[in-house]
Amino acid sequence: MTWSEMRPLLEQACWDTLYMVGWSTVVAVAVGLPLGLLLVLTDRGGLLANALVNKVTGQIVNITRSMPFIILMVALFPFTKAITGTTIGRDGAIVPLAIGAIPFFARLVETAVREVDHGLVEAVQSMGGGTWTVVRKVLVPESLPSLIAGATTTVIALIGYSAMAGAVGAGGLGDIAIRYGYMRFETELMWITVGVLAVVISVIQFAGDYAAWSLHRRGRSGGPAPRLRLLRQKKPLVSPVEATAEPALEPTKLR
Repeated sequence: MTWSEMRPLLEQACWDTLYMVGWSTVVAVAVGLPLGLLLVLTDRGGLLANALVNKVTGQIVNITRSMPFIILMVALFPFTKAITGTTIGRDGAIVPLAIGAIPFFARLVETAVREVDHGLVEAVQSMGGGTWTVVRKVLVPESLPSLIAGATTTVIALIGYSAMAGAVGAGGLGDIAIRYGYMRFETELMWITVGVLAVVISVIQFAGDYAAWSLHRRGRSGGPAPRLRLLRQKKPLVSPVEATAEPALEPTKLR
């Protein structure tokens, strides 16, 4: 196969892979982020401690994570067809890719959020901040570099999943490598596909690492103090006893 014949195949395969991985990442982050926060908040000692919710959610995440992707994709065929109307092609691959990545990213979110200094949480609570304020002002901003690193790892894992999805007609670079490189013995095309995948993964990893490093450096230089000062200005640290107490009388001056 000449380069003029391989080029359109590779271009379409790259677009299909990026399309599948992009939409799957959006769904995985949108669902996995609150799911990971829920695992932290409902754990023992959390702000919304609830043993039943935590155990049920954790078991669902563990079961989904432990299932091999190729089996999960086949098991989700009826659900995928009900949503997208098809089980093949790039649209049919987005549903199993997203569902497979949600528990993976949720565990990464849980690990990142648990690394946040608990003293910051107590400081915001002492200023009158509720659960939503703690999540929005402390947990997410302080763990953002780790969250970006986790999202980068999820994207790279999804690229590997998309290659496996190519085995059942999902398209993409994995489909090209299997149909042409393996079944038709086009060794040159297979190795070019491997090289393209290596380049794409390297670029994504570099971009994710740089974004995480930039946020971590900015956080170390600024620290949590500006956010806490802003919250203190909005909600001054005054206890209910002090707020209801009558002001002390000024001593009268002796004439």
